[in-house]
Amino acid sequence: MTDSKIETMLAAKLIGDSPKMQQLRSIVSFAGRCNSSIMITGPSGAGKEVVAEAIHAISDRKNASNIAVNCGAMPEQLIESELFGHEKGSFTGAVSRHVGLFEQANGGTIFLDEIGDMPIDMQVKLLRVLETRIVNRVGGNRDIAVDIRVITATHKNLSDSIRSKAFREDLYYRLCVVPIEVPALNERLEDIPALVDHFLKNQPDSCPLPMFTAEAFARMQRYDWPGNVRELRNAVERACVFFSGEQVLAEDVAKLIQSNIAPCLAERAIPQPHQSENPVQDSAAAHHGEAPAPHAAPRETIVRDLNVHLQHEERRIIMAALDSSRGVVSQAARSINIKRTTLIDKMRKHNIQQTTDNSSVFSISA
Repeated sequence: MTDSKIETMLAAKLIGDSPKMQQLRSIVSFAGRCNSSIMITGPSGAGKEVVAEAIHAISDRKNASNIAVNCGAMPEQLIESELFGHEKGSFTGAVSRHVGLFEQANGGTIFLDEIGDMPIDMQVKLLRVLETRIVNRVGGNRDIAVDIRVITATHKNLSDSIRSKAFREDLYYRLCVVPIEVPALNERLEDIPALVDHFLKNQPDSCPLPMFTAEAFARMQRYDWPGNVRELRNAVERACVFFSGEQVLAEDVAKLIQSNIAPCLAERAIPQPHQSENPVQDSAAAHHGEAPAPHAAPRETIVRDLNVHLQHEERRIIMAALDSSRGVVSQAARSINIKRTTLIDKMRKHNIQQTTDNSSVFSISA
């Protein structure tokens, strides 16, 4: 793959032209060409798995398997069997032979996410596989050679884990041959417009997309984004629900952030759209009896299909009611003056799912 193709591919996967992202793409372009073990660090939601996918996509292994494993989500008693496989009858429930993920990734890449959560006894076995490139299935006695490149990721400070004996120091140095740090979103706020555009392009075509104003982007760039790129993606998806086919103004941004975080945004010293950024000019205009020029155009919605518009509006109202009631269905129903059962029927119609009546979590199914 030529350098220009690599640059084009990385620019499409690792969005943004901030200095931090330019540096990240430069490191990834070199890392993709080697076979050394890579450790990706960074806060949750920053895009570590996307970086791992980009490394595999530009490597010589791109046509082979790329298997991702969440070490923190895998049951401790099953992790060895899942990674290295097992033979039939090796333990209760092993009714057939299972080929482990390391074998499945042979010739390609295996991505071990949240490696800091791996149990200490499994760390010893992983270290042996990294050193020998040989796996043994549980209950088997045959050495199976594997040709893989290992990429790991963690949001933890493994130095602290090493000091507390929760992570093996020798395994750390075996995994961290090439370290890559993914910046938090608040370290590259200038990339927000490009990221929003990227997320909007990946939304379903069935709904008109919202349009973010420059003032909305400015306000979004004043927020800390503790959930990083993942939180921004969720905010864009929420904008597609609340402001489908409409402009997103500066004052709308707080509605796109989780309700318990939004006050932090509102407390920041951000010029409001109705406030003048040129008080001298407006003062002079007022002195001559002229009205100050408006700084934000009124929101206009062009309705091309009334039925579609009404469906979007009904869904927006329901989502807003659920949001203001923190997901309590009965309270949301009262707030818009309909029966609880009617609201539940409408939630089903719009694919709005909720696990319990008193849960504050709700989502839109694909």
